[in-house]
Amino acid sequence: RYYTPREVAEHDRAEDCWVSFFGKVYDLTPLLEAHKDILAQPIIDHAGRDISHWFDPLTMDVKTHVNPATELKSYYTPMGRFIHVPPAEPDVSWDNSFETPWWKDESFVVGTLTQKTRALKVKNMLSRQEHRLEGCSEE
Repeated sequence: RYYTPREVAEHDRAEDCWVSFFGKVYDLTPLLEAHKDILAQPIIDHAGRDISHWFDPLTMDVKTHVNPATELKSYYTPMGRFIHVPPAEPDVSWDNSFETPWWKDESFVVGTLTQKTRALKVKNMLSRQEHRLEGCSEE
């Protein structure tokens, strides 16, 4: 199924959280229900939006950079570290019991983001009422 950015934007809360990146739409509501901690906040703050800028398009993984203070490669998360991203420094409290990080887990995918939206106008010729709709150009 194809979704418009407007349809994704309707799911903008922790209780109903969708995001899109690299052309796919993800329903992260079950993930947020399982992780009710501070690491969920960046995802909640960006609910209903495209988060492709968080990820490297070549590796499909979280962007990385070299920390100038430590000169070590670490994940680049200026919005704040989020679920399944390891801390910059070793930490015994980090839970790495998951097999696949959520951004690579296909079970969260609910559809594809449309490449282009199409404006539609439906007009009732008897009552002269008009309704404007937005649809996916692929459908």
